[in-house]
Amino acid sequence: MTSKRTRGERAGLTREIVLDAALGLIDREGRAALTMRRLGAELGVEAMTLYHHVPNKDALLDGLVERVFAEALPLPEGPGDPEDREDPEDREVTDWRAFLRAYAGSLRAALLRHPGVLPLVTGRPAVTPATLDAVERGLRTLTSAGFALGPAVDTLNALSLFVVGHTAAEADAHSAQPSPKADTPAPGTSAWLAELDCERYPLVVEAAGTGAGTDDAERFGFAVDAMLTGFGAAAGLAR
Repeated sequence: MTSKRTRGERAGLTREIVLDAALGLIDREGRAALTMRRLGAELGVEAMTLYHHVPNKDALLDGLVERVFAEALPLPEGPGDPEDREDPEDREVTDWRAFLRAYAGSLRAALLRHPGVLPLVTGRPAVTPATLDAVERGLRTLTSAGFALGPAVDTLNALSLFVVGHTAAEADAHSAQPSPKADTPAPGTSAWLAELDCERYPLVVEAAGTGAGTDDAERFGFAVDAMLTGFGAAAGLAR
């Protein structure tokens, strides 16, 4: 005998479909556009149908954070419980620097693809099983490489906070489009800095004129490498 399907299943929905639709809605129209009624309309169902997949609005928002972190730190493919996918005792120790460097770059890329989720990432803890699985994987990589648990937690948290803050600043800068009719450069821009008093601020003016230090990706990579060097030194790990 087949089990009776829920209304959400009859509508062809899954939790993943609901979360992806919510993410797409935020990407197109911003965080304020996300309501259960509007999301239901996007999916062609009543808002109440969504509650078969996300029990409340908080669970929906937590799921969006999960989706972004899953893009940055995916678990190995495999069926069943995450603990059954791979035996930690049999796993080779991953190059923790390469792992964290890839994680930081992937998280930045995911957040730049979904800037509307940035306020959620900064304000909501990791609470869903999938998000916590990703955190567990990161901590296991660090402790397997020789980090004590406390410094491993600090390392993962510090790097994540840096990535989120840097990416938020990038997203804000990209969204602040200068007016084409503006007679003077916007304060803080390279063009504005280049017009400062070169006798008082010779290095600032030179940097603005040459573009030194203005590439977001280069700055990001430089900072991540510096942080990884510091984390390794603090943990007493040789290069």
